[in-house]
Amino acid sequence: MDFKVGGTAKGVTAIQMDIKIKGLPDSVFKEALERSKTGRAFILQTMLAAIAEPRKELSPYAPRIETIQVNPEDIRLVIGKGGETIQKITKELGVEIDIEDSGLVFVTSVNGEAMQKAKEWILGIVAKPVVGTIYDCTIVRIIAGVGAIAEFLRGKDGMIHISELQWKRTDQVEDVLKVGQQVKAKCIEYDAIEGKTRLSLKQMTDRPADMPADFGGDRPRGPRPGGFGGAPRGGGFRR
Repeated sequence: MDFKVGGTAKGVTAIQMDIKIKGLPDSVFKEALERSKTGRAFILQTMLAAIAEPRKELSPYAPRIETIQVNPEDIRLVIGKGGETIQKITKELGVEIDIEDSGLVFVTSVNGEAMQKAKEWILGIVAKPVVGTIYDCTIVRIIAGVGAIAEFLRGKDGMIHISELQWKRTDQVEDVLKVGQQVKAKCIEYDAIEGKTRLSLKQMTDRPADMPADFGGDRPRGPRPGGFGGAPRGGGFRR
């Protein structure tokens, strides 16, 4: 006979029995249940001594899988050209990533910190710039006399025009910014159709009180490479 009883401190929740005979006397069945109750109570007490309640968070090293829903149109951004982006994430963080056509992204990792970084990375890739929001940026290109291209939100480019560097007139972009420099910049314009973003350093602060109201602190802007007002070319900026 194979007889198993499972349950909690409140009672039985499952029974399994395999026998070769037609049945069991009530006394045998009753005794088996009584013994299972005693054994179950002992096991539960031992378990409670080790951990009295579920942990609020998984161990940082416990295997886990989490999902992120992205717009199906943004799947290509997560994958990258030739799989470059997704391969970079998995290689740097040691996670596994699977993406369904519906835009459901599965991230698997045995490290909680790596899991969180992977999620933030993916969410940054698919995030859309929001006007008025301040972003951490990296200067990736200086355009002499025009401005600088800054990378933010994991791979997005934004133009910081020379007129948006500081409230006073700026003659040389290089006097304020260098390639590789880390800065905070405010999004002041976003063209969702072409995917172009304008950023500003000076609008992180208030206009100086002694500055004339009609002082723009810049030269006339006009069309510029990859910026607003230039010839349309499918979004983004050339680095």
